[in-house]
Amino acid sequence: MAAFDPDKEIPRHIAIIMDGNGRWAKERDLPRREGHHAGAESVEIALETCGEIGVDYLTLYAFSSENWKRPEAEVKALMGLLAHFLKEKTPSLIENNIRLQVIGQIDKLPKSNQKSLQKSIEATDGNNGLTLVVALSYGSREEILEATRSLMEKAQSREMDPAELNVESFAAHLNTADFPDPDLLIRTSGEYRISNFLLWQISYAEIFITKTFWPDFRRQNLLDAVGEYQQRQRRFGGV
Repeated sequence: MAAFDPDKEIPRHIAIIMDGNGRWAKERDLPRREGHHAGAESVEIALETCGEIGVDYLTLYAFSSENWKRPEAEVKALMGLLAHFLKEKTPSLIENNIRLQVIGQIDKLPKSNQKSLQKSIEATDGNNGLTLVVALSYGSREEILEATRSLMEKAQSREMDPAELNVESFAAHLNTADFPDPDLLIRTSGEYRISNFLLWQISYAEIFITKTFWPDFRRQNLLDAVGEYQQRQRRFGGV
């Protein structure tokens, strides 16, 4: 494992697929919800570490569009955990100059969660340090389809010329239009798949897979991932 070097390039944007909460709980004969609660501590550590080393954006895959298929009790527990996090941690976000943003089909969340999210987003809007982007009810295929529909409507109304569509103008219609693409994608729990996460945006991201379950992911794990990133040569299709 390559050692982290604070003097080498730091990824501007890190995205994390926080996987393994359920298996972590199962190994300990605990309910799945306990795995999600334990994972919340890893979120705090990731925020602290990213702020410390100079990362500008941290995107966390918190709840996918497919996660609505999970048992009702688990979904309810996850929404409760979100509400608790926003209530308890928003003052800390403000104190640490962290700006909160959200991507995904937020209108599908319970109304109470929508209100809490909006309140926290507004409360942290003036912060200019690390930007925390939380992906909630998010699916990249759905995001791309919605962007395509929007562009088709603009073409039909002659608001835009299809011939002028390019990578930049398409990206401007995605949920992530205001953020740079991720430089580093981390997936915990050892699974080798993207799971419908930022499919367009990670086209040239470096990918780091760790077998560590998300609740066990700590500062050194994140530094190890960045250290590995620092050893890679990013050519973006060039030589």
